[in-house]
Amino acid sequence: QVQLVESGGGLVQAGGSLRLSCAASGLTSSNYAMGWFRQAPGKEREFVAAISWSGGSTYYADSVKGRFTISRDNAKNTVYLQMNSLKPEDTGVYYCNTARRERTGWINALSAWGQGTLVTVSS
Repeated sequence: QVQLVESGGGLVQAGGSLRLSCAASGLTSSNYAMGWFRQAPGKEREFVAAISWSGGSTYYADSVKGRFTISRDNAKNTVYLQMNSLKPEDTGVYYCNTARRERTGWINALSAWGQGTLVTVSS
């Protein structure tokens, strides 16, 4: 059974930083990209960042490029999202999932989601 547990969210002022973590367990595949997605109030969930299995390749939504950094520790089955220079529009619930790249962009590879972690950026 796949389990994704996100943590590290909180309330921060604009310009501040947060580091999110996602612990994954029960993944049967040994080679998968991981991604972060977010859902702002009243909006659909959207792609934020993805990282290859080796960690050698990273991908970002244009809205977070240069501010967010995704990384992973395969020994700990954990993926991270370092968020700097946060803006009010970064507010939302952040989720992790395995990820795959489609012609239209990055999407979640698993249908199951964790509970997410709430990030609130005040102006």
